[in-house]
Amino acid sequence: MGLFNLNARPGRKTAWALSSMLFLLCIIGYGVTAHIRHQENPDDNVVPTFSEMWDGIQRTAFEPDRNDELRLWVDSLASAKRLGYSLALLSLAILLGLYMGVFPYLEHIFLRFVLFFDKIPALALLPILFIVFGLGEISKIALILLGVFPTIALDTYLRAKAIPREQIMKGLTLGASDFEITYRIVLPQIMPGVLDTIRLNFKAMILFLIAGESLAASVGLGYRIFVVRRYVAMDIIIPYVIWMSLLAFAADVLLRIWIKKRYRWVGGES
Repeated sequence: MGLFNLNARPGRKTAWALSSMLFLLCIIGYGVTAHIRHQENPDDNVVPTFSEMWDGIQRTAFEPDRNDELRLWVDSLASAKRLGYSLALLSLAILLGLYMGVFPYLEHIFLRFVLFFDKIPALALLPILFIVFGLGEISKIALILLGVFPTIALDTYLRAKAIPREQIMKGLTLGASDFEITYRIVLPQIMPGVLDTIRLNFKAMILFLIAGESLAASVGLGYRIFVVRRYVAMDIIIPYVIWMSLLAFAADVLLRIWIKKRYRWVGGES
């Protein structure tokens, strides 16, 4: 027993209770704050009550707007597509990092360039992206990639370099080709960790998505938040923020479950 006991092993019910405690405290604290502010000012719209936020959810999720669209679902689909395309293209970052970590010539060609590019703030490139690619989807996806691509590539590179050289030499001794060693010895060992890095970068990807949508978009979760902020519509902004967080959390959980099932032998990076 005890918070600082190294040998503590909370039971399942205790673990669930402890995991839920801070969420409940935040909800209770928000509810109390909203109640107090509305007692002082019934028209307060900075801290909406739970009923006001539920009304906002109903208006955006279940009531068609003037374009006969359910805004929450249309915005969610648009943002999910942009993130999906970005995640698919991040496979190129994994390949680049893998090749840099395995093949010395490619390491010398790309490593310093990627290290330098990783230090450039992606948001500073946003005006350049809009000028080069216009205000369409390409510029938003490019912003997400510029923000996380170098990080994923460098993480993959470091993991590939950490593979013991003895394993590679043994593979060569047994007659494996360079690419067989790359894809059958190195990649399976580093892939769970690389996927963990990708899921830990979901927040950064969403940040760049919001930045792109807020400046140049006609649909999307980030776009909607910045549109309704003009009216201080916190009854919509807060549910949208919570919805985005839930989607990211669900994606994180699903990816963790898939990693554990696909790479059972790793023994549990999480």
